[in-house]
Amino acid sequence: MKAIEGAGIGFAYGGTPLFSDVNIFVSEGECAALTGPSGCGKSTLCYILSGVIPRSIEADYTGTARLYGDDIKTLTLKQTVERVGIVFQDPDAQLFSPTVEDEIAFGPENICLPREEIEKRISAALASVGMRRYRYAKPSKLSGGQKQLVALAASLALKPKAVILDEALSQLDSDSTSLVKQAILKQKAQGKAILLVEHDHENLDIADRIYAFSEGTLKEVRV
Repeated sequence: MKAIEGAGIGFAYGGTPLFSDVNIFVSEGECAALTGPSGCGKSTLCYILSGVIPRSIEADYTGTARLYGDDIKTLTLKQTVERVGIVFQDPDAQLFSPTVEDEIAFGPENICLPREEIEKRISAALASVGMRRYRYAKPSKLSGGQKQLVALAASLALKPKAVILDEALSQLDSDSTSLVKQAILKQKAQGKAILLVEHDHENLDIADRIYAFSEGTLKEVRV
């Protein structure tokens, strides 16, 4: 089943088209990669496919973005975050709580889950990325890779069926990159759909399919 889908997506800044007629999908249990030069619209497309546009960023687009068959514009915030999570390039821009535990709890608390369920989700999310021992650590004291794993765990705590990673590997060293890639593959093996935005072709080894932006259009290219 198609988990994430964009059909005929177009977006413009101030009347100037950034991209047009973009068609993309990621199926359950699949990792698809999205590549292209800086400024081509990769992050903007991720914001559309995750509902950040127009829910959090006031902008509009043409075409249709769907999550598990439903137009994302028809979904509530709770329905959206339970279908797709997004992890951004800079973990420091996402992590703002005093402890890792507080960071993981933030999302579930905001959709008003019971405390007992939140506790279960904190433990499960940290275990899924190998960060259980850092539950009470300060995010500011962690390495770049550890911070990115916490950001991923925070997304997973909402139990999304799909995850978008917007250049989440770009600021990591080789050891940290390996840790995050292992966590991504684990989520894929559990049936999650993964959209990986990546500029380093060496990290495309975990992708089943690759999409590439070029001059405002998106095409699927060979692995």
